[in-house]
Amino acid sequence: MGLTRLAYVALLATIVAAGCSKEIGDDCRTSIDCSQESERTCDISQPGGYCTIEGCDERSCPEEAVCIRFFPRQYLTKKCADPPGCGSDELCLDDGLCAPRSSERRYCAKKCGDGDCRSSYECRTAGTEGSMALVAKPESRVRFCAPSAR
Repeated sequence: MGLTRLAYVALLATIVAAGCSKEIGDDCRTSIDCSQESERTCDISQPGGYCTIEGCDERSCPEEAVCIRFFPRQYLTKKCADPPGCGSDELCLDDGLCAPRSSERRYCAKKCGDGDCRSSYECRTAGTEGSMALVAKPESRVRFCAPSAR
């Protein structure tokens, strides 16, 4: 049984598209750019778009990525050490500031070392600027590609 020319072209296009799927942290315009199966989305609020997975946990990000917990900066005004410290509905971030648990958003972000991030992004240490890594070993140092502060 042979493939018709149209079926062959369609099969080849599917193989090529699957082999060219974007990784976490790659640029994008729409979620289709990141994944044909919808498991990855495009965060268009980031410079050039950012392929990610929203609502991640310790095990749901692919190998090239890490789950980062983000807390909006406008809520990071109270120091953990100040009496009475963080409330029961707050979390003390690594940089010493209390963050409301209800403001947390989780996204897979590309892991990095110096020079690994694309243009307009920098390699940032989790635990700074309202971020915290969600990893099995909390003591591990995690770095991820984030928009440049410049």
